[in-house]
Amino acid sequence: MPRIFQRVVFVLSVAIFAALGLGFALGEFGLFGVHAGGQQDGAYRPMGVYAEVLKKIQTDYVTEPKIDDVTTGALHGLLESLDADSSYLTASEYKIYKERPASGVAQVGLTVSKRYGYAVAVSVLPGSAADKEHIGDGDIIESVGGQSTREMSLPVIRLLLEGKAGSTVTLSVVRPRKSDPEKVTLTRSIAGVPALGEQQFEGATILSLKPGALTAARVDEIAARLKTAGKGQKILLDLRDSSGGDEAEGLRLANFFIKDGTLATLEGQQFPKQSFSADPAKYISGAPLVVLVNRGTYGPAELTAAAIEESKRGDVVGERTFGEGSVQKTIDLPDGAALLLTVAKYEGPDGKKIQDEAVTPNIAAGNVAADEDEDEGAPPAAGAAPLNAPLTKAIEVLKGKNG
Repeated sequence: MPRIFQRVVFVLSVAIFAALGLGFALGEFGLFGVHAGGQQDGAYRPMGVYAEVLKKIQTDYVTEPKIDDVTTGALHGLLESLDADSSYLTASEYKIYKERPASGVAQVGLTVSKRYGYAVAVSVLPGSAADKEHIGDGDIIESVGGQSTREMSLPVIRLLLEGKAGSTVTLSVVRPRKSDPEKVTLTRSIAGVPALGEQQFEGATILSLKPGALTAARVDEIAARLKTAGKGQKILLDLRDSSGGDEAEGLRLANFFIKDGTLATLEGQQFPKQSFSADPAKYISGAPLVVLVNRGTYGPAELTAAAIEESKRGDVVGERTFGEGSVQKTIDLPDGAALLLTVAKYEGPDGKKIQDEAVTPNIAAGNVAADEDEDEGAPPAAGAAPLNAPLTKAIEVLKGKNG
């Protein structure tokens, strides 16, 4: 058997073992045969199929294939068939991934994930290069720098969007209701987390807070503002397009409104189950509450929304969220490559996995065009943006709640 073919099968086998979460040493198994019995036989049977397929490709394909490229494509597909966050990184990609700066990297203002095999815009930072080119939530990023995102793992796509301040990157964007991709060139820049947005509605009886991202500093600001809120004020927590921050901060924010009970759980096949309970000492406000969400509500903000909705603490208004709530483990492979494997997923108080089911508002309200929403609801505060349908609905719901 050619040495390159043996190496390909070996690397693929390692990936399959890791993806299955098995702690057996490779030396216990033959290259194509598995000596485990009982229930495990079915789990290993596909390895023989993979080996046979690779052999046929090598011997019967119209031209001699680049087996390394074939293997890389197969591994990408294997990991991405699990979920968007599980990824295979080649040795060169993993080297770049490990050397990336922890902070201070210029961005284009896009939070991306994967859907339909391609990169998709989750949310767009206001005022960023992506925002100026009118990239919106749900737009498909077909290519980055001329490379198809279908052929790249999510970490690599995110790395390509980063770079030096002032440098540019060209994207091919597929927008809703448009058949042809549009090429846009974005200039990277260093941008901070948006400031905490605050508005008053209905004669200052409704306080709207929009954090943008759930960082520790931003959640601290929300805590301080809740403590100074007027007596009888109702709270509108606007988590639309909130896609950054930390899961712990999403749970801490929920705790501000929930005095006791379970906020979320985290578990996986080989991951010790963790339960996150509300701490009465961190509870701040029992005011009537509505949470606004949309398809750009992602990760930490989804934990907040799920905890509030499923604990019946307040209403969630808007659109179904994106669906992100997991923990990844990095697994080094013998050839210098690596797996980023999802090992645990967050669940709301009702046991629904956010990664799989997202958060569905108990009161649905979608966006409408700017020229269609001018007459909906009460006028906004001075200097505020015009009301849209979800915001109008959230205010209507809060008006009907008793203080």
